[in-house]
Amino acid sequence: EPGIIVGRRPDPFDAVGVYAPGGTASYPSSVLMGAVPARAAGVQTVVLATPPGKGGLPSQAVLAAAALAGVDRVFAIGGAGAIAALAFGTETIPRVAKIVGPGNAFVAEAKLQVSGITSIDSPAGPSEVLVIADSSADADVIAAELLAQAEHDTRASVIALLIAPYSLESVLDAIEHRLQKEPRRNIAARALAERGAVLQCDSIEQAIEFANRYAAEHLLLALQNPEAVLPAICNAGTVCLGASSSVVFGDYMTGANHVLPTGGMGRAFSGLSALDFVRWTSYQSVTPEAARRLAVPVSVFAEYEGLSAHAGAARIWSER
Repeated sequence: EPGIIVGRRPDPFDAVGVYAPGGTASYPSSVLMGAVPARAAGVQTVVLATPPGKGGLPSQAVLAAAALAGVDRVFAIGGAGAIAALAFGTETIPRVAKIVGPGNAFVAEAKLQVSGITSIDSPAGPSEVLVIADSSADADVIAAELLAQAEHDTRASVIALLIAPYSLESVLDAIEHRLQKEPRRNIAARALAERGAVLQCDSIEQAIEFANRYAAEHLLLALQNPEAVLPAICNAGTVCLGASSSVVFGDYMTGANHVLPTGGMGRAFSGLSALDFVRWTSYQSVTPEAARRLAVPVSVFAEYEGLSAHAGAARIWSER
């Protein structure tokens, strides 16, 4: 419309908090996944919260990742308390405009509870993977993918959905064989027993329907032609195309971000990116000539809604 300009400007947040989980393991990769896009977006202050190790400080690898990513301050605090401290601020921990990063179920719940106080990326809780496989996929590869996510947390959810006539037994045997060699087998075994499954369906159409309803954090399409299926997938944190596109490559080095929505929230949330570290300021400009053209139709809208002052503010420009 001549004389009317409407635009949006990305403005980086002043301060963000990155949460990197700890406890049973140390995750310098999560530091990078949160802090690097924050810096790329132009955030002024990046604060890291991560659980302390046995000596009372985060691991050397986590501190090194924080230094490489340009983190300004590091606080050795974890769990729901860390999320509350970042959201509300304390005497030592600054209040931030946004909190990002994965965590356990308690961290994910804490982020949801403070989302009315500060912005969050997504409910990124315990790890999930759904592997959809046809006869072209190796059972040992499928088992490896399930165990890779199962070792994260006893509450991890790991599912293989095999398209008939793929043998369930071959995958179950491969899981059992690999599990015995894993140092974190106790964690993985509990995740497999409580939140794991090896399922079978009759067709790729059934698999796609299941995937879109489940909305997994990670969806691995171990198929002969995964690219043909991708357009039909609309609910997933990230989609890995082909058996060689292991989820763990995305966890560390493909350039994708591993901070992803879990618990079915892939239906509404997306993975973390630089866009999550800006807020958008919208602006608009209307010339006097354009204002005269808008005056009457806008006043009609306003009067219908019973807002006479709105109508008056529009009509005044029809007389100028």
